[in-house]
Amino acid sequence: MKKAVVASLLAVASVASGARIAVAQTPAPAANTQAGGGVQLAPAEYNAYTAAIGQSTPQTQAPALESFLTTYPQSQVKADVLQRLMLAYSAFDPAKTLDAADRLLQVDPSNIRALTMESYFHLQNADKLTDPAAKQPELDKAAEAGQKGLDAPKPKDMSDADFNTVKTAAVPVFHRAIATSALNKKDAATAVTQLKQSLASVPVEQTKTPGPLLTDTYLLANAYYQSTPPDALNCAWYATRAATFAPEPYKTQMMPLAKYCYKKYHGADDGFDALVTASQASLDPPADLSTTIKPAPSPADIVKQVLASTPDPATLAVSDKEFILQNGSPEDAAKVWDTVKGKSVQFPDATVVSVSDTALQLSVSDDAVQSKTADFTFNLTAPLKTPPAAGDKVTVTGTYDSFTPKPIMITMSNGTVVEPKKAPAKPTPAHHRATPRK
Repeated sequence: MKKAVVASLLAVASVASGARIAVAQTPAPAANTQAGGGVQLAPAEYNAYTAAIGQSTPQTQAPALESFLTTYPQSQVKADVLQRLMLAYSAFDPAKTLDAADRLLQVDPSNIRALTMESYFHLQNADKLTDPAAKQPELDKAAEAGQKGLDAPKPKDMSDADFNTVKTAAVPVFHRAIATSALNKKDAATAVTQLKQSLASVPVEQTKTPGPLLTDTYLLANAYYQSTPPDALNCAWYATRAATFAPEPYKTQMMPLAKYCYKKYHGADDGFDALVTASQASLDPPADLSTTIKPAPSPADIVKQVLASTPDPATLAVSDKEFILQNGSPEDAAKVWDTVKGKSVQFPDATVVSVSDTALQLSVSDDAVQSKTADFTFNLTAPLKTPPAAGDKVTVTGTYDSFTPKPIMITMSNGTVVEPKKAPAKPTPAHHRATPRK
């Protein structure tokens, strides 16, 4: 019998183009091998094993390892061979990498390297899809492997130092997988937690380098933006940091979210350059960021400012009146409503949203037209002879009757559609009898 020293794969490096996960094969010391320094193999099996692992390229090693597993399906070195096979495939065939990882997990369910491959390549598969529903099964597989990887115990034959090396490199992949799956399911809170843990698990300098960790920073900004309610300040911080360190064209692609969230929180662009400088110096925002950057006025504050600067609320545009009805105090809303209640008005070029025998729902204000939602209901005095279609422009008259603030809906009584005036008929040219020549 001959002894085969089983290699231990100790450090996560690069799986394939763009990946940050795979492992360098490093022979383990004898104390970490089975059977007191080696696994006892018959001479023919030993020769086949050493020939397979001795191949010089992944493309030649993979078929040699597959051949070994076919010939010796119950070999004592099966887990080691599957691990090597998975790594060989990771250099050129993602689908076969996943297949090898699946087989390895059947033998060793807590194998952290196989779980890393599962997380990474299922994420890659999801990235190729555009439909969120189609993505979710792949994302769920990536997240499931990620959670198992985070929970994986240290193998009894691996030193603490070696296990920490492998797990430290794999942890960001696991958190990223769980976060991406959660975000696709609109679970922004879980995504924020997982992404912050991903970024905190590595030295800060690594978060400045273009690659997955910088992408995690931008993904964290998106998670804050999609939170309920949206956290515009944290969104602005992490998106700005990601965009600042990203190379082109990614910088240009990331910066709009940074500026949008900043303006959403602050109400204007002033001071954004200071945020850019500050975000370069720290991964996470300082505790006093919310006091350093003044928030935009609240809707209620804006209402107060508008009414204070408008002597006659009746002169306000429809969109401004609606904003006050939605966001003002009952007293402020009453100041505006009292200027219109019971008054008849005509609206030209209102956009039809829906039609019934008794009512028209229309987009009247600029905001409603842009969002394609109805903000006025006209209760009709009589059914329409020729009802308009959704999207048509109509001129309507009606009397202000009542309103509900959120979502805004103003109800008009005595609704009537004003038919466009017909152009006057052209006079029929007179026919004159020709005078006969003499």
